[in-house]
Amino acid sequence: MTDGPVHGTWEPRPATRWEDGFLSGNGRHGALVFGGPDDERVVVTHHGLVRPNGSEHARPPELAAELPALQDRLLAGDLHAAESFTDGRPLQWVKPFHPAFEIRLRRRPGHGGDYRRSVDFTTGVVQAECADGGSHVFVSRADDVIVHRITAPDLDISLDHRLPGAPHDLAVGHGAVLTPEGALLTVRARHAGSDRAYTGVTLVVVTGGRTTLIPPGLRIAGAESVLLLTRVLSHPDGPDAEDRDALTHARALGDLLPDGEDAYSALLARHADLHRTAYERVRLDLDADPAERALPGSELLTRPESPALLERLFAAGRHHLLSASGMLPPRLVGLWTGDWNTAWAGAFTNDANLNLQTASAAAAALPEVTEALASLIHRQLDDWAANARAVFGIRGVMAPAHTDGESGLAYHFSREYPLHLWTAGADWLLKPLVDHDETRGEKDSRTAHALAQVALFYEDFLTRTDDEGHLVVVPSYSPENRPANASWGAINAAMDLSAARHALLTAAEYHPERASHWRALADRLPPHRINTDGALAEWAWPGLDDTYDHRHLSHLYGVWPLDEITPYDTPGLAAAAHRALELRGSENDSAHGHLHHALVAARLRDGERVAHALGQVLKGDFFHTSLMSAHYPNRHVYNADAAHTLPAVLIEMLVQSTPDRLVLLPALPSAYPTGRLTGIRTRFGAELDLTWTPEAATAVLRPTRTHRVELRTSSGTEPLDLVAGEDHVLTLRAW
Repeated sequence: MTDGPVHGTWEPRPATRWEDGFLSGNGRHGALVFGGPDDERVVVTHHGLVRPNGSEHARPPELAAELPALQDRLLAGDLHAAESFTDGRPLQWVKPFHPAFEIRLRRRPGHGGDYRRSVDFTTGVVQAECADGGSHVFVSRADDVIVHRITAPDLDISLDHRLPGAPHDLAVGHGAVLTPEGALLTVRARHAGSDRAYTGVTLVVVTGGRTTLIPPGLRIAGAESVLLLTRVLSHPDGPDAEDRDALTHARALGDLLPDGEDAYSALLARHADLHRTAYERVRLDLDADPAERALPGSELLTRPESPALLERLFAAGRHHLLSASGMLPPRLVGLWTGDWNTAWAGAFTNDANLNLQTASAAAAALPEVTEALASLIHRQLDDWAANARAVFGIRGVMAPAHTDGESGLAYHFSREYPLHLWTAGADWLLKPLVDHDETRGEKDSRTAHALAQVALFYEDFLTRTDDEGHLVVVPSYSPENRPANASWGAINAAMDLSAARHALLTAAEYHPERASHWRALADRLPPHRINTDGALAEWAWPGLDDTYDHRHLSHLYGVWPLDEITPYDTPGLAAAAHRALELRGSENDSAHGHLHHALVAARLRDGERVAHALGQVLKGDFFHTSLMSAHYPNRHVYNADAAHTLPAVLIEMLVQSTPDRLVLLPALPSAYPTGRLTGIRTRFGAELDLTWTPEAATAVLRPTRTHRVELRTSSGTEPLDLVAGEDHVLTLRAW
């Protein structure tokens, strides 16, 4: 083994596109740093900034009275009946995410010699250096402020909202004043026809030199160093008087500065303790060539088969995922955008993307990410209940397929995307919270409450039966696909069956007093269907034909992330699921589709299929030099799916666990014969370090609970007795 991978990335040239800018964030504020030494730009973002678009008062459709008739028609064979299950409204997007403004730092031309920019994943510090100065930027988890230090004697500083796509009717005001704490720059913006507004404030503290106001910015000459502290204040109901008080902002930011010590170093130390601790819990070493590890990211991306590239993308993915998670989990764009026109509204897309992005949280020891997801869910449960009442007229909760982070109401749907029919969403979104509870061995009361609400939904919804007495999920929707011979709203989508069964059985585990009733209900659900191609059918209802060329793999929900279908417990269904995976096309080559494919393949122990799916992303030019990803090949549409999901794929091919099982090296591609993965959390309450070579593998388990689990390796199965507080070392000679 070498000394290990480098935990950061670097470039020898400036980023001329914002998509290539290096990223920092604390789960609330984000900083995207690009530009060159003569004109450096820091795009400031905030999770709470969404733009009014007419959806502020949107409600779910009131369709409950029409549900019995729809169910009758579908069960009678009307394959297009669900197309009329709507109130006729046009498609309404959720409120779009947008950037706040950019901090611009201009210097006299000619200062760019010996340029280098970098980001340190262990601290989140983005750095740019040249012959006669440099800058350091990070977003503090401790103080919730963007910290920016510049060592340049002369520069102009301004705040500018005029990023690409900025609305022409945005009401904007700028301010620049001198206060006892330092110069204060402000930008205030209010959306047209709305009270929704936000304020950006930057305190500029100059050591040495002279500061001159040149509204709307300022000019600094002869300085030793300059420190900028920046925050965004979101005003969904309009700013109040205190929000407009510059001195109040200056004092609040000035209070962060320690007396008698280097302010930047003190601020960094407080932040780094939190960020580094989380980031370093898990590490991956693929024994890459040290020379390749030293390459800039842009050059490493041209070597898609290099283990050093996977090491760096794993590290970058952890950094970006952690940095985007706090107030909310990551959006489609994580926490960053340099354009007001974010694709798909920069929303949280719940029917695939959000769970794929957060898939590594439990195993990769990032409870910060799980808590961010939990925060989103628990704040929206009342809205989820309103969805269930309005659409189906029943108790319990039903999650929306899209949310802007504020409203959890299901109003984003259309004929082609009848997302208001998707009943599996609550179970899908709660699954990572259940995984987290299993890793720590405690049941969160908030998760227990949400699961009970999901079970109540199924109590009321599952009322129809087929000729054999099985309960029927009707209407049913498999995101975002349709049967080849029917409309989008159908019957017994495989995902809906798996979700209903899992939700009822999991709720039973959290609520023993209701366990027998919910388990009996789950037992009445029909089995999955295997179609004439030998594949697990996407719809278990007879007569519904599969549509194979699609980016989503919702029907394989029982394989991943659930443990309903496994090669060990249900080998026949696992073989059918594998056949379904073989037949699945990639449609439009969305990154999330390829990596979702890899996650399912890993559960089915197909390492070469994992390698192929990874290769589609690594060879498809999906990554910007920032190591943030795109949705489509050739870096088309800035999107965090690949960046955030890739660490989960690499973990799943090496280690899988359930509350009673450990699977080691289930799907390791032959391209990575040697490596080390440390700090993994298992769902039976043990931390795990894994080392492997072509000859042998060693796993060290540090259990927190006394428990017997089943160990699965390529050489067979054996029981494993773990004792809390006692390390357990496994050596595999023929893995």
